[in-house]
Amino acid sequence: MERRKFLKGAAIGAGATALATPALAQGGKQLTIVSTWPRDFPGLGTSAQRLAKRIGDISDGHFNVEYFAAGERVGAFDVFDEVASGNSQAYIAADYYWVGKHPGWAYFTSVPFGMTTVEWNAWIKFKGGQELWDELGAEFGLKSLPCGATGTQAGGWFNKEINDPDDFKGLKMRIPGLGGQVLSKMGASTVSLPGGQIYENLVSGSIEATEWVGPYNDYFMKFYEAAKYYYTGGMHEPGGGLSFGMNKSWYEGLTDYEKAVLQAACYEEHATSYEEAQALNGEYLNKLVTEQGVEVRNFNDDVWDGFGEAAEEVFEEVRDHSPLAAKINDEFQDNLREIGNMMALFEITFVNQRNRVLGLG
Repeated sequence: MERRKFLKGAAIGAGATALATPALAQGGKQLTIVSTWPRDFPGLGTSAQRLAKRIGDISDGHFNVEYFAAGERVGAFDVFDEVASGNSQAYIAADYYWVGKHPGWAYFTSVPFGMTTVEWNAWIKFKGGQELWDELGAEFGLKSLPCGATGTQAGGWFNKEINDPDDFKGLKMRIPGLGGQVLSKMGASTVSLPGGQIYENLVSGSIEATEWVGPYNDYFMKFYEAAKYYYTGGMHEPGGGLSFGMNKSWYEGLTDYEKAVLQAACYEEHATSYEEAQALNGEYLNKLVTEQGVEVRNFNDDVWDGFGEAAEEVFEEVRDHSPLAAKINDEFQDNLREIGNMMALFEITFVNQRNRVLGLG
């Protein structure tokens, strides 16, 4: 798929697609969804469109779903206010885009040195994460559910090798959330751009580096035309999820059946998008290397230590923001250590030994 073709849908004024158009059943609901992703955007965008369609299908048309990609109804970063105000009923986005409103939002996407997707799922569903998400959302008139995941994301695309923490000084990089704050403390000049604006800024030199997702999603972005160094797993997004953020008043007016439909569709897509990424990342990493000459790199221990020192400062600033921010951070960190320790003892031990025996990695 040509990159410019799928970005074309981001243009303001593009028409929306009604994904479930039968006449509303008696007592049915209109559901207008806005997204931060361009239309037909491989990975993130197609996942959001699949979820919107699935809600209509599962409900057998009870939800009349209209889906608007970024720029078709509101700008990518305007979806939060659009839904909080009640103009639309739901958004699909990465909640760490809203750290300027409250730093606690980052923990419901991903944070530096945080949980993998599997760990985050456990926290959200069984260890109080959803309740904290609800508490934060209530302050803004929102109710959220997990609806997508990418797994551990790539460290990013760079036009030079990163061999020392000082190599970030003065670097202009697109990286949102608390990960961006970590790099700012290391001397980088960071910005948060919607996905549809990254390529142009990288090619023009307005930014010198960017993170996005992983090989499957990144292949279609053609970042390799401006940056040949591609770093494996980064500190900034080890896992976590995307958000189906709903207007809280609208959500509370739903029946139990309607709430169950939304939860089922969101949980299904959350799993599907994660599994899709794991299935395709290896194939597309190979394409990046063999077809485009991309050079794959790992951050060395000195760089990781620099990340860690800066991350500690960021977490302390989060805690100082407000009692709720401190509560979210502390409960997240406590559960990370408990869940992560079990992962290390069992799953990571197995994976490391399996890969050693089989000569992988």
